[in-house]
Amino acid sequence: MSHLRPEEDSGKRALRRGILMVRNRLTADDVGETEAALAARALELPELARARTVAAYVSVGSEPGTRALLDALHARGVHVLLPVLLADNDLDWGTYDGPDSLVSVQLGGRMTLLEPAGGRLGPEGVLGADAVLLPGLAVDGRGMRLGRGGGSYDRVLARLERAGAAAALVVLLYDSEVVGHVPEEPHDRPVHAAVTPSGVRRFR
Repeated sequence: MSHLRPEEDSGKRALRRGILMVRNRLTADDVGETEAALAARALELPELARARTVAAYVSVGSEPGTRALLDALHARGVHVLLPVLLADNDLDWGTYDGPDSLVSVQLGGRMTLLEPAGGRLGPEGVLGADAVLLPGLAVDGRGMRLGRGGGSYDRVLARLERAGAAAALVVLLYDSEVVGHVPEEPHDRPVHAAVTPSGVRRFR
């Protein structure tokens, strides 16, 4: 969502380029076919099955589809939080109340995000989540996640860590995006699990 941080590892940039090339070849049908499977696998996670509040996100473009999962969680009575991108690339949070509660937000002609239309909880709102669903491009066997490079979720993870929050961290990916190694930087934190259309991989 933003310019890459200049200090970022070149190995991350190369891995990101390769994965985005594959994703960009996916059709809307390809994305739709995996969305229901991704939701079903995610709902098998005990951390999600017992969660009362889940911080999630609305997928865009060729990202693994999250809409079916959002609706399933909402139907269960789970309090679903969705991010609102701030000018400094940090994330505020609002509540998901079904598909009609989303509004389109244009980001400087680059892409359109769907964000919650209601009131804002502030960046600290994520601290109330039992589980946090993270977007990503890859994860390795240690649980190290490759993000898009904007740093928004690095801030979220740092905020959770500072607060001593015990939220389960879960990244949603396609099957091919579980890789051998994701280069990490000192600020990177591993996730607890990855969900793909074919199943769940746990890291700790």
